[in-house]
Amino acid sequence: MKHPAILLAAAFLAACSTPKSSDTGTPAAPQGADATAPERGSGLTRQELIRASRFMAASANPLATEAGYEVLKQGGSAVDAMIAIQTVLGLVEPQSSGLGGGAYVVYWDNQAKKLTTFDARETAPKSATPQLFMDANGKPLEFMTAVVGGRSVGTPGVPLLLEDMHKRYGKLPWKGLFARAEQLATEGFAVSPRMAESVKANQEPLKRYPETAAYFLPGGEPLAAGHLLKNPAYAASVKLLAEQGSRAFYRGEPMRNIVKAVNGAADNPGKLSAADFAGYRVIERTPVCGAYREFEVCGMGGSSSGGIAVGQIVGILNQFAPEQLKADQLQTLRLLGDASRLAFADRDRYAADPDFVKVPAQALLSNAYLKQRAALLKQTDQALAEVSAGEVAGIKTASASAIELPSTSHIVVVDAAGNVLSMTTSIENAFGSTLMANGYLLNNELTDFSFEAEKNGVPVANRVEGGKRPRSSMAPTIVLKDGKPYLAVGSPGGSRIIGYVAKTLVAHIDWGMDIQQAISYPNLINRFGTYELEQNTPAANFAGSLAGIGYKTEVRDLNSGVQGIVITPEGLQGGADPRREGKVMGD
Repeated sequence: MKHPAILLAAAFLAACSTPKSSDTGTPAAPQGADATAPERGSGLTRQELIRASRFMAASANPLATEAGYEVLKQGGSAVDAMIAIQTVLGLVEPQSSGLGGGAYVVYWDNQAKKLTTFDARETAPKSATPQLFMDANGKPLEFMTAVVGGRSVGTPGVPLLLEDMHKRYGKLPWKGLFARAEQLATEGFAVSPRMAESVKANQEPLKRYPETAAYFLPGGEPLAAGHLLKNPAYAASVKLLAEQGSRAFYRGEPMRNIVKAVNGAADNPGKLSAADFAGYRVIERTPVCGAYREFEVCGMGGSSSGGIAVGQIVGILNQFAPEQLKADQLQTLRLLGDASRLAFADRDRYAADPDFVKVPAQALLSNAYLKQRAALLKQTDQALAEVSAGEVAGIKTASASAIELPSTSHIVVVDAAGNVLSMTTSIENAFGSTLMANGYLLNNELTDFSFEAEKNGVPVANRVEGGKRPRSSMAPTIVLKDGKPYLAVGSPGGSRIIGYVAKTLVAHIDWGMDIQQAISYPNLINRFGTYELEQNTPAANFAGSLAGIGYKTEVRDLNSGVQGIVITPEGLQGGADPRREGKVMGD
């Protein structure tokens, strides 16, 4: 008898099945598939597992993946491909990431046999204070009041990240990596269905600033799918970056344009200065890793909470035998859901920028601590009535949440030399702050800080401070097996990213699904107590049984955007999320 998890997956995949590529005349090489589905739809398009032997790339947009694939085909490195992918994504998926935002990268250097991470998160202006998001009466601002305009914009990290990583790991000449983005910006590209729908859904904030409105709402109407869109300002930006490097961005006219846009924003100006740009640095940090079965699940530590939280979820599940997770589907969901709730409680108390507060990552991921947390789940077969952060010796911070909205994008690349890259990149909210400069949108990442600086006299770890990086849930992940890369994975989705990545890992490792099946498997996640179940999938059928063991439930759109590549002795296997427009290509 098949396990209920497999039956659920089979029913789901059958419901959204389309003919296999071999039935439609798709060429065998290069292998690629894209899954175009509305951001909010009645079902998902079937996506096929892609196989390759030498190299592979996956991203959220076919044009971006194709740009990275061409770089890899020319002998480029994973970092070379990432640069081409990111600069095209910033053009064709501008609502999610770009040169005006930040990113995290988990990277395997196959020559050095070393795993490392790079923190290119945006920083708060040096003049920022804990009162940045307080009104004149000392009350927190309404979230969207804080988002739109210059107040929410941090110093971007992506341009310097591209250059820093290319200096270390690039193989092809820097200048040529921007050619495809410049060409598409100059000649135009067809607006994708997802971009068009996102523009339509966000018309009101996009109307606020003339430059943004003129680009996304020409003639007062939202861009339509298929519209040929040109962006000469973006073409000039990537050309300047290609010719002069990041110095031009951080010290030249692009910087001055951003500072002017941010500080001159009507009604909600910001505080960025030339000194903030001149002082910006990408930081190489030690990965955080946790055990899960025979694997090590490795990701970003602070300033992200993603690696710690994902590591805690699978680390708690690691205290249960795989047979226990498979024995009863409802109890599997209980363990997954409450492990996530425990991780989020710790996240809200402890995770922040480690250059400003002590983040006890090793303690939170230790087997002794996770065993203690798992013991809470072994005491009952019901949902935990209450969840709170665990106690870590020597850390005195207050718990406070921060809103992270579901935008962002994810890139995975494996090159022919065996280097592996997992990158989550973002401008935070859809369309970020809605301010544009130099042909791209500017982030609103500063609203990922807690608006409250303290509670009952105890400081909040993720409070606003000058030069600090706001906490994130981005969770680019590389899974190791026997000390070597086995899987690169990650997702967009705001604070739901953690749940999307954890679900994919459990579905692949414990439930035996290939990476595409694991990505396509219905999303079932729990962050703060409510069990969210993906609408129009069999996951929604669990609403009643989960309510019966004590959960509040909500059936809703859960628009993940997972990309993943598995590395096996027989070759590479890649998957892209059918909920977006992802494409995998390899050779």
